[in-house]
Amino acid sequence: MARRNPEKRQFHYQEYFSRYESLIPDFEEFLEYLRTPMPQYFRINTLKITTEAEKERLLSILREKGVEFERVNEVEEFYRVLNNEEVSLGNLKEYSLGFIHSMTVSSSLPVIALEPKPGEVILDMCAAPGGKTGLIAMVTEDKVFLVSNDKRIDRLTALVSNIKRLGITCAITTRYRGEQFPFGITFDKVLVDAPCSGEGRYRIGLEGEILYQKGPGRANIPAIQKGLLVRAYDLVKPGGIIVYSTCTINPKENEEVVDYLLRKRQAEILDWESPFEFYPGLTEWEERPYHPSLVLTKRYYTHKIKAVGFYVAKIRRIA
Repeated sequence: MARRNPEKRQFHYQEYFSRYESLIPDFEEFLEYLRTPMPQYFRINTLKITTEAEKERLLSILREKGVEFERVNEVEEFYRVLNNEEVSLGNLKEYSLGFIHSMTVSSSLPVIALEPKPGEVILDMCAAPGGKTGLIAMVTEDKVFLVSNDKRIDRLTALVSNIKRLGITCAITTRYRGEQFPFGITFDKVLVDAPCSGEGRYRIGLEGEILYQKGPGRANIPAIQKGLLVRAYDLVKPGGIIVYSTCTINPKENEEVVDYLLRKRQAEILDWESPFEFYPGLTEWEERPYHPSLVLTKRYYTHKIKAVGFYVAKIRRIA
């Protein structure tokens, strides 16, 4: 009978993240930050709170209920909760009424890159649970034609609930596998906030274990992501915009997916103005070269932006 190692694995996180040591800036700071709880953020729903007086009244009520917060100067209408472990935003009446929406501030980055404008026809390909759909509606004052899609019925239920709670009227919901989304509508813009391994959300537990780590499963995540991005390209009009994003670190789910599109279709990477500190996308990983324009894509690390880590690429269809 094989003997079990009596020493419990305390430092699994070090083994896991060591592959990224040359990639993540200030690596030791990154590891230390993973021991802190993920901050909570909320955004004021400007579809329901429409004046400065209403906003100040809402913020005053939140303070009276014990929510301590500070404004996020980089992104409009976002606030960071300071007494993080004492507050559950989802239990507040103001949340249920749709006056605020709880979402990490870095989730705004794909929408900022997308630059949605009133009158545009936009597909949110992997929309559930609806944070980015909500933000698209808010920044366009509910004046886009928005198709919010998700493949899973349980996630679609959450998406529909959030759309109703936030008072969004510009969105319709559909249920398709993103990589098989039907042709028929030519979109001005497509957001692909792709399913991913979620490494930007990982945290370290008291015994060194990784928290919020997804199981390995059977899915080939990069293959799914490539299918989603190619379909998004085929759905958008010539000259149209695709934003591809994940909340993971792994280059095989980020730059390698975008590089695949550049090899398969006529597309170009666009730069965009970021409100937060970022690091340029990679042009090589594990001795595999990527298209040089991937340097225009943007990486966000959790310890630098004090939120969920993200990767964002803005792409234009050429032909």
